[in-house]
Amino acid sequence: MLKTNHSLMQDRQFRRYFAFLLTFCLLLFFFILLSAHGLTASVKTMLLSREEAIASSLLDQGVPDTVIAAALTETDAAHSREASDLLSKIGVRPALEAQFLPGLRYFQRSARSVLLAVILPFCFLLPGVSLFFLHKREKIYLQATDVIDRYAAGDYSCRLSQANEGAVYQMLSAVDRLATMLQAQKETERNARIFLKNTISDISHQLKTPLAALSMYQEIMENEPDQPDVIRSFAAKTGLALRRMEQLIGSMLKITRLDAGSVVFEKKRCTLSALVSHAVSELTTRAVRENKSLLLEGSGDASLLCDPVWTSEAIGNIVKNALDHTAPQGTIRITWDSSPLTARIQITDDGEGIAPEDIYHIFKRFYRSSASSDAPGVGLGLPLARSIVEGQGGTVSVSSTPHAGTTFTILFG
Repeated sequence: MLKTNHSLMQDRQFRRYFAFLLTFCLLLFFFILLSAHGLTASVKTMLLSREEAIASSLLDQGVPDTVIAAALTETDAAHSREASDLLSKIGVRPALEAQFLPGLRYFQRSARSVLLAVILPFCFLLPGVSLFFLHKREKIYLQATDVIDRYAAGDYSCRLSQANEGAVYQMLSAVDRLATMLQAQKETERNARIFLKNTISDISHQLKTPLAALSMYQEIMENEPDQPDVIRSFAAKTGLALRRMEQLIGSMLKITRLDAGSVVFEKKRCTLSALVSHAVSELTTRAVRENKSLLLEGSGDASLLCDPVWTSEAIGNIVKNALDHTAPQGTIRITWDSSPLTARIQITDDGEGIAPEDIYHIFKRFYRSSASSDAPGVGLGLPLARSIVEGQGGTVSVSSTPHAGTTFTILFG
């Protein structure tokens, strides 16, 4: 209950209304005191006039001062009954009533006028100010209802008033926070739909070429059934196209899962040497075949807390990209080190490098520069590597000099 009162007193309108009620009560109290004082003074004046008239009459009849003083100041009520009978017998009571009746009526009218003059304005003022206060509150509620209806219709361009403190504005603030959450959720859902649409469009676009090639290869093999060499040649091409499709679909599914947040990384402590060795294990044969060198250098004690399967794939994708853009006799150097706070892996090649206009786009999906149009791949290896590393709280950066080589740095903090 104390908390509620504190919240009410934080409301500026309620504080003003409360101050008005307090001022109203104080003014009414003072007006009543002043009215009572005035009425008392009138009665006192009337009684003193009567006493003066009695004393003057007694003095005129030669009554001693001491007797008059004793009579006027006597408060003993032992003989009040006899005195009352005497006043009635000599006809004083009717005379008093006849003498005081006009004054009493004037006193009554004056008292009624004063009370009406004091009380009546307050009787109108209190309901008037109360109605004004309630009108202001109703205006706030109607404005809030209008904004909430807009929220329900999906229009978040307006915001509820939070200019003051108090329970009402705390409620409006809570509703506004809820609307912000709903807006964010709606925006997330919209982005998810756009992402799904773009993903389907990307997959469809990337599958169009290998599917067309497969259709052509199948048609050629059907038309040349008696040409074993032709069939073997296009069967090999069919295999390449299928592997390319498999790679494309697999990469797209992985990126989609990472972007959707459905991948749970199972982190554990592993040495960087073992992690890198596993990442390049399937690429050493290709390097030998293409007459390229893979050099691994780093501390055997360096370690990293990560998901070894996903992190190995990220490293392997970057090394594979380096192989794609390094000429025969080239070298890809993989180094690593760690400290109590960070772990770093660098993949450096002495290949063709990346043009300045391309370096800011290499992590975009399906991006392929004009200089690498002849290189294998579909443009998903680097985006997938970055999604894996960033999903575990790391970063991937790149620096390159055209015709002098490229360095990718994976940093985990």
